[in-house]
Amino acid sequence: MLRFAIAAVFGALSLTACAQPAPPATKAPATAAAKASPAANASADQAVRAALTALNPGFQVDYIGAAPFPGFREVVVSGQLLYVSDDGRYLFQSQPYDTRAKGPANSEGLLGYRRDLLAKANHGDRIVFAAPNAKYTISVFTDIECGYCRKLHQDIAELNRNGISVEYLAFPRMGLGSKDYTDMISVWCAADRRQALTNAKRGGSVPAKNCTNPVAMQYALGQQLGVNGTPAIFAPDGTQLGGYLPPAQLRAALEKLSAKR
Repeated sequence: MLRFAIAAVFGALSLTACAQPAPPATKAPATAAAKASPAANASADQAVRAALTALNPGFQVDYIGAAPFPGFREVVVSGQLLYVSDDGRYLFQSQPYDTRAKGPANSEGLLGYRRDLLAKANHGDRIVFAAPNAKYTISVFTDIECGYCRKLHQDIAELNRNGISVEYLAFPRMGLGSKDYTDMISVWCAADRRQALTNAKRGGSVPAKNCTNPVAMQYALGQQLGVNGTPAIFAPDGTQLGGYLPPAQLRAALEKLSAKR
């Protein structure tokens, strides 16, 4: 898989059991790179693609755009976020930090790319815990065994009281064909998916069921988005809010993002 090819090149990637809490990313202001002429951007894109192909012919660029700082392109390869200099010479894999905004930075182009991907997951295929008077809706890639996923689910009532609706997508962290995967299919095929998910997250047995289901598709979507741990929380604008966040902290992060619009 290309994911492992990238890991071999950089020696830095691994699938984590559960995502740890992380601060929300911030939108970076327009940069010199973003304001460059179309010809300059096209030339940089070409140089970056050529450099990645030379590094590994198997690399396929899913997205490329201006980085949130000048002189680099922001690139997604098999769900992995990379930064490559405009001349293709330098590459690093680390989330840039905006010292003024005091948080990790993402470009508007990358956020739009994530929004488009998330829009592919039909609302009816998600397991939704809607707030009565929802102000915010988060998309959460979840697993039924991860401790932080279970902790987040215990907060559902409090999240709903805070005006936050939770829309779950399946991300069996042990991979397709695992017991985790088959159990999540059973959850998604249950007559009452919300209750089945709640029971599973409480450690209850999962009655075996099968049907036409979105679990594999949602798992693949999560990989495209670079999900490598659960829970993976995405705000409506495409910002990844990290792993588990307590309700008050999650609400504050969403309010901060909303104020920037």
